[in-house]
Amino acid sequence: MPMKAMIFAAGLGTRLKPLTDNMPKALVPVAGIPMLERVILRLKESGFDDITVNIHHFGQQVIDFLNTHNNFGIQIHISDERDLLLDTGGAIHKARPFLDGYEPFLVHNADILTDMDLRAFYQHHLGSNAEASLLVSKRNTSRYLLFDQHYQLKGWTNKNTGEIKPEGLEYKNGQSYIEMAFGGIHVISPSLFRLMENDRWQGKFSIIPFYLSACQTSRILGYPLQDVHWFDIGKPETLAIAESFYQNQTAH
Repeated sequence: MPMKAMIFAAGLGTRLKPLTDNMPKALVPVAGIPMLERVILRLKESGFDDITVNIHHFGQQVIDFLNTHNNFGIQIHISDERDLLLDTGGAIHKARPFLDGYEPFLVHNADILTDMDLRAFYQHHLGSNAEASLLVSKRNTSRYLLFDQHYQLKGWTNKNTGEIKPEGLEYKNGQSYIEMAFGGIHVISPSLFRLMENDRWQGKFSIIPFYLSACQTSRILGYPLQDVHWFDIGKPETLAIAESFYQNQTAH
């Protein structure tokens, strides 16, 4: 069976301007290698051999880049969002023809770099009886996913606004729930597509509200990031940190 994955490469990359004024965010280099190439090669070495890449901003450049590299020797599908950027949930929904089947698929933001064991994460999902497993970590942010003691997703909070979802969730700061930040990598079982079939989940939507809706009837689990490196390179200051890390890796 092929091991399937999807890479989100459609973003506008506004936080990385002016780098993204004439190239897609996914092709911005990190220590000389485009972030998309780094993610594809990590997935490939982890055993993923059937990858879907969504495109929007400067989408043709991504297609040309993949063609130049002969798709890195694996099966790569293009999910074309050039007419409308669909956000994370809408992107998965649109790519369903490539992702559907019996085996789970891994979803990876192009602007997340990590040396975590992606295959172990995938295998953990297979053995967990969850319909989705979300990489999460204890880092400072304003928005947190809320998990019970078994790392089952229960809700979400925005610390800046005090907003809590779902409404009516009994929640007082840090009590009764574990607060974790989403790490931009998740494994999804295709059975979850059934919940995307109602009108609420058509067109453009984010995956997090979908998970918050799904977790009321489905098993959505957090997978806490162990002691590994993890970078969100969507903004200049974090890109710079990742650059120096990967340059040091090459130097050794």
